[in-house]
Amino acid sequence: MRLTVKHVLSYEILNSAKVLAGKEIISEKQIQWVSVIEMPVENFVRQNELVLTTAIGCTNDVEALKAFVQDIIDSNAAALMVAMGRHVYDIPTEVIELAVKQGFILIELPWEVRFSDIVEEVMPEINNLLHQEREKSEKVQHELLQLILQDTDLVHISKYIQRQIDCRLIIADRSGTILEKGGHSKAVIEKWKKFALQGVFPITEEKSMASQDFMAQKFRSTEVDGKVVLQIPVLQVSEDPQGYIYVILPEGVSVESYLTQYRIYVLEHAATTISLWLSRKNAIEDTKVSLRSDFVQELTKGEFTSSEQAHSRAALLGYDLTVPYINMIGCLENLEELFGKWKKEGDSLAQWTESMVGYIEEEVFYSAQSLKRDTMMTRQGNRLLIFLEISIDAETENVGNFLDLMERRLKNLLPEVIISWGVGEYHDGIKGFAESYENAEIALRIGQRKNGPGQRMMYSNTRVDRILLNLAQNDEMKEVITSTIEPIVSYDQLRNMDLIRTFSAYNQYHGNVSQTARALNLHRQSLLYRLRKIESLTGLSLLDPDDLFLLDLSIKTWKVGIEKKVNEQPE
Repeated sequence: MRLTVKHVLSYEILNSAKVLAGKEIISEKQIQWVSVIEMPVENFVRQNELVLTTAIGCTNDVEALKAFVQDIIDSNAAALMVAMGRHVYDIPTEVIELAVKQGFILIELPWEVRFSDIVEEVMPEINNLLHQEREKSEKVQHELLQLILQDTDLVHISKYIQRQIDCRLIIADRSGTILEKGGHSKAVIEKWKKFALQGVFPITEEKSMASQDFMAQKFRSTEVDGKVVLQIPVLQVSEDPQGYIYVILPEGVSVESYLTQYRIYVLEHAATTISLWLSRKNAIEDTKVSLRSDFVQELTKGEFTSSEQAHSRAALLGYDLTVPYINMIGCLENLEELFGKWKKEGDSLAQWTESMVGYIEEEVFYSAQSLKRDTMMTRQGNRLLIFLEISIDAETENVGNFLDLMERRLKNLLPEVIISWGVGEYHDGIKGFAESYENAEIALRIGQRKNGPGQRMMYSNTRVDRILLNLAQNDEMKEVITSTIEPIVSYDQLRNMDLIRTFSAYNQYHGNVSQTARALNLHRQSLLYRLRKIESLTGLSLLDPDDLFLLDLSIKTWKVGIEKKVNEQPE
């Protein structure tokens, strides 16, 4: 229950009061306090305060009275009652029009109505209501504590809070990642993720709520997609937020009208409860994630001495090693670049990366779940190591469907993130996990060097590249390749003519100059100049099949195996 201006005007002592402006809102406007104020107003008036005044100092001065009333309006007071007959005998039309224009309640009182009588009637009722709300909120606090002690999940805690505040909410971590959806639709949640990535959430603007309540002053609000969202911090002992409660207000409802003292109490208790829940959950989750991550790392390194040992550990962590898995490695190529574009003030690269990788991990789990496949995952810096359950007879199809689904979702959520994928092959037995991981490592490395970032490479498609990679490890072969290609690499670095790409295209089109020129968007004479330059730099003839083979082999091997070392040579 709330004490409104209409209720106060029903007091017998105010029978002779006359509402000059704001009559249409007297049943809605809440009164939380009452005070007697004269000029100057300064910061002595609180929000939702009923102000009583004689307007002393404004006698026969319309502008002074207008300024005084404006100051009261700016203080977000509930209403202003002016005692008539001593200092002000008539409220000027200009002042009434000011109140009407700004939707403010202005009331005229006869001089004989004593302010002390009004205060004496209003304050006990306010105190009684506050006492009732406090008792009710303490009951909520007790019930929330019981939910924590009973190890209740966040879904049920959220539902309980929503019933108390008559509003939908979302619970998120400090980066805006949703922890509890509060019954919102999939469409709303997808929009929320985009807003969080764009930096709309968490709300960081410094403007605090106009409230005497210390906790309420930490509340923030913003308007998103046509709705007002109220943000309540879930604080740690250090006063740093470890998460937030977001209350989605009904359309047309303002924060001021929504935030009754009772709801402020409930939201404070809710923030404390969720802080306890998160602290416990994070401690458990951190331990679980650490154990699972260590287990996956051990699988990739082949550290298990027996199948029984691995299966026993897997069962404790909720994994089933009796089904076939294939390893894939996803390398996030441009996180630092995106951090420079997307970061908010106060963000660290580590914290921001944690948030981004968290979103990607969420999509990994979602995609696997959609395809009814299990996953085991860990993280190594900017790389994700994923073991995906597959069907042995449809290995490539399983991986393709998984990556296609995940990339479609990531393109919608994180369109600028570039991920390179290396995919291994299935190998039987416990040692097969390490072999599949080694396959994925090779596939990723070859794919990055050969195709550039943002591509996927299957180990099964790297047979020729693996041969070239082995050739690159041979010292004699390395010397031949380096001496053949180094002049072209150095010239490209100096003149930026891209002779290597020119030769690759020329060889692809079997020496057809016209087709090569069209493919490279070059004039024929420019292409011929580049081809002659290749011959002069290497001492090889592009008309000699043996020279052509040597140059092609050298370039392909250089791309796969020794590109970095050649590039590091001084000009």
